[in-house]
Amino acid sequence: MKQLKPVALLAMAGLLGACAGLGQEPALPSLHFIGEQRIVHRQQHAGTTLGGFSGIDYDAARGGWAIVTDDRCTRNPARYYDAGLEFDGAAFRAVRMGAVHYFLDAEGKDFAASSTGCDRVDVESVRFDPIDGSIWYSSEGDRRAGLSPFVRHAARDGALLSEMPLPAGFAAHRDAERGSRYNLAFEGMAFAPDGRSLWVSMEGPLYEDGPIANARRGAVVRMTNFTREGRVLRQFAYPVDAIPVEPAPGKEAEIGVSEILALENGELLVLERASVQQDSGLHDNHIRLYATDSSEASDTSTLPALAGARYTPSRKRLVLDLNQPGMPRVHNLEGMAWGPRLPNGNATLVMVSDDNYGKGQVTQLLLFEVRR
Repeated sequence: MKQLKPVALLAMAGLLGACAGLGQEPALPSLHFIGEQRIVHRQQHAGTTLGGFSGIDYDAARGGWAIVTDDRCTRNPARYYDAGLEFDGAAFRAVRMGAVHYFLDAEGKDFAASSTGCDRVDVESVRFDPIDGSIWYSSEGDRRAGLSPFVRHAARDGALLSEMPLPAGFAAHRDAERGSRYNLAFEGMAFAPDGRSLWVSMEGPLYEDGPIANARRGAVVRMTNFTREGRVLRQFAYPVDAIPVEPAPGKEAEIGVSEILALENGELLVLERASVQQDSGLHDNHIRLYATDSSEASDTSTLPALAGARYTPSRKRLVLDLNQPGMPRVHNLEGMAWGPRLPNGNATLVMVSDDNYGKGQVTQLLLFEVRR
């Protein structure tokens, strides 16, 4: 595992508030990069292959981390890991993987791995329940298999407790271009500061909401606030950037929302990730962290289509450009969580990347101090 030296980073625009569990974090005038850790590519742990890390969370009430993988059962059943992160204000020293917990279906069975994988789950975000310490996780589904995205509530051992009922508009349709697109559905999830509701973010637009972003135009994605029972409280449209650079000729590029966190002032912290393919076939990642204010945004929950509709999107402001000088090369960052306070009382923020189990990609964890 690799350690980099601390670097001071961009000051946040305005004062933000954060939430870890039910506790209130201090105002956040700036982020200070402490260090990086990497996990060996395809490292074996407890009979599983590490990688594909798509979400991370910290249990503020009980201590300890959860890291979830979006392995579509091609290597091991759908799962999350207990983890320990060792750091202080001076250094990010180690990541230690702990017990493996397999997500179970309604029959109490795991999502068994096979050479072709499974078409029932693609886990993208994980959160500890701030009230009882149980687990909530989201899947973006698989349109090719007719699998719709979902949000599920599970015990710490992975046993299914419930599944949130969702509006029909999020459903995936294998034979029709409506609803959720392939690989662009429920990517981000966060509890509201009071723990009574959940925010769930799409990665990209529904078919009805317009085309996906490219290097010439951005797109809009829906962010929805649900009660714990699945009732929609509010929804707004968030404007995603255009892809910052063109891919190499004949290559691919994409951009979307990869994770969110709720802030005590009613805003959301949004991790936008662009992936741009080069001639070599490898991807460069362009990552920006935004705060979005939806206080003047329209409630879009009653709009079946955003394309052609009249509505006001949320406003956003740049918090941090992770491609700035002084940072390590950023990889495919997908997970983000508030961590424990440092000895000086300041909060922490951790991000994790998904290596897609691919050559030339990296499992990377980045640690930041939230400075007052």
